[in-house]
This record gives sequence, C-alpha cells and structure tokens, in this order.
Amino acid sequence: MDGFSSLEELYNRVTPALNSKLKDLTRVGVNYVQKADIWNYLKNNLWSKKKGLTLGEIVNDIMTVPNAELEMYVQNLMAKEVRTREEEGVL
Repeated sequence: MDGFSSLEELYNRVTPALNSKLKDLTRVGVNYVQKADIWNYLKNNLWSKKKGLTLGEIVNDIMTVPNAELEMYVQNLMAKEVRTREEEGVL
C-alpha cells in the first residue's frame, strides 16, 4: 500500500473499482452488499495477510473476489447483528 498516507486515501483511490464490483453484485441480484463490506472483507481477510501490495493488486482483488464469498461474509455479519439484538432484547 505504498504511496498512500492513510487507508482512507487508498479507499478513495480504489472507489471506482469498488463501485464496479458493487454494480456486478447488483446485476446478479445481490442488493445488500455495500462498498464498505467489500473493502472490509478484503482488508480483514485477504490484505492483512499480505505485504507490499500494489495498487494494481488491490484493484485486481476487488474485481476478482468471488461474489459468493462477499455474500457469505455479509450474511454472517447480519446474522451476528440479529443475534446481538436478540440477546439485548431489542427484537
């Protein structure tokens, strides 16, 4: 992630790729995944294990991450949120 002073700056730089992936997901009927979900999934599950990523590698990862992996990631997040609300008596 060389050349970027913060993750926010990098996020802003790859926003077009995130938008493109989001459109791809929407095209196949996945409407509940958001840009931040794509970013967080890759940041926490793929990029945290790599060193010296280039901008090209990051964009490639965004474009090629399997839709099913993103769906499962977001569904798990949503399920955890529901369970937490149930435990707190919110639902």
